[in-house]
Amino acid sequence: MSDAAQLLKPEVLQGLSNLDLIARSAIEGFLVGSHRSIQHGFSQEFAEYRAYREGDDLRFVDWNVLARTNRTYLKQFQGETNTHLTLLMDASASMGYKSAKVSKYEYGSYLGASLAYLAKRQQDSIGLMIFNDRVVDFRPPTSRSEALPSILHALEGTTPGAGTDFGNPIRDCCELIQKPGIVAVISDFLDHPEKILDELRPLRGRGQDVILFQVLDPSELDLQLDKAVALKDMETGRTVNVDPAFARGEYSERILKHIGEIKEVADSTAADHVVLTTDEPLDTGLRNYLLHRQRRQ
Repeated sequence: MSDAAQLLKPEVLQGLSNLDLIARSAIEGFLVGSHRSIQHGFSQEFAEYRAYREGDDLRFVDWNVLARTNRTYLKQFQGETNTHLTLLMDASASMGYKSAKVSKYEYGSYLGASLAYLAKRQQDSIGLMIFNDRVVDFRPPTSRSEALPSILHALEGTTPGAGTDFGNPIRDCCELIQKPGIVAVISDFLDHPEKILDELRPLRGRGQDVILFQVLDPSELDLQLDKAVALKDMETGRTVNVDPAFARGEYSERILKHIGEIKEVADSTAADHVVLTTDEPLDTGLRNYLLHRQRRQ
């Protein structure tokens, strides 16, 4: 169990060679360490058969039926309903920030890759939109076998840059993704809450269930300064002089207020809001995704 928990730590995952191995390791660690088995979706009660499709998990093949009929069928279980998962990954410059080993973008990529891998195990369609102030890359939701490698390649091949604008990407998401499903937005959400709210409403209007994964660096929550410093905005280039007294007092109040306002945005659009820091294991994000998926069934 302790070995499995180790695989969920971002600094351990960072030492692996590629995003595919990272996702596989994280999910295996999560499944071994989880008290709730998801081997058969969210219910063990058999529902029906369906024909085998390329890329399906061979563990669900009914070998007795295959032996009798020479046809390959998979068992499906009640609660194992297919859905669409679309990842909206923020690749703005601020996501490149890190105070330790793992940047916000790297952590978000690990989470996104793990969610995609987990959704693929559940026979769900998976898609991806990477954005900053525009759409950088888009992979429409599909259940094809090449979907997961394509998504991992896009996440791994993107470098954070430019500013943040939720408007155009989310509007494009509404137009490009017609079928209702789950949209997981992975971002630091360092933008005006009312602007984010305005852009999220159309997603809900199109029948999408939304999860906001707010990824922050630990130093953004607890700004430790022993002397005055000049901090530079990674997106605008603006420089601000900050002293230790401000960091301990007003800054702490402002960041907590901002997080609270993002939660209010989520609540007002019936979305889930999950705060994650780049030094914590991925199981919080994965567990919240599964709970969200279970509720929508």
